[in-house]
Amino acid sequence: MTPQLTPAEIQNISQLLQDYAPARNALSALTETNGNLEQSFEQLWAEQHGNQEFGNTKLWQSTLTVFRQELCGKEGFQNQVKEYQKNPTSAPLLTGLIVAVVSSVGLPIDPAIATVIVLYILKVGINIFCEYIKLEESKK
Repeated sequence: MTPQLTPAEIQNISQLLQDYAPARNALSALTETNGNLEQSFEQLWAEQHGNQEFGNTKLWQSTLTVFRQELCGKEGFQNQVKEYQKNPTSAPLLTGLIVAVVSSVGLPIDPAIATVIVLYILKVGINIFCEYIKLEESKK
């Protein structure tokens, strides 16, 4: 089950990112889906790329796997997450995380989608996010 953001969390993030235009679509989607990160991601993806069928593979899970592979090996990104967690009221740190995701992945990704991914990472925690990939790789 995908973690959800509470209305209070959405409100806090909205205040932090009020001056960061690319986050508006993400925040709108989060509000519409009652904080459901996976549904918000899928809604934003469909708006940009249309509805696509991926068979039994969920686009959300596949996307998270790619992001884990790209981000978890980068100490700089993990340190940015930890710095934000020390100061969760810092708009520049949160915006910096979103920009880091957009530029680190090596794929053209919309900042609104990156915002949802960052919020997911912050919700579950960087260690859990990165540990999951190790578990998945050990199953192979």
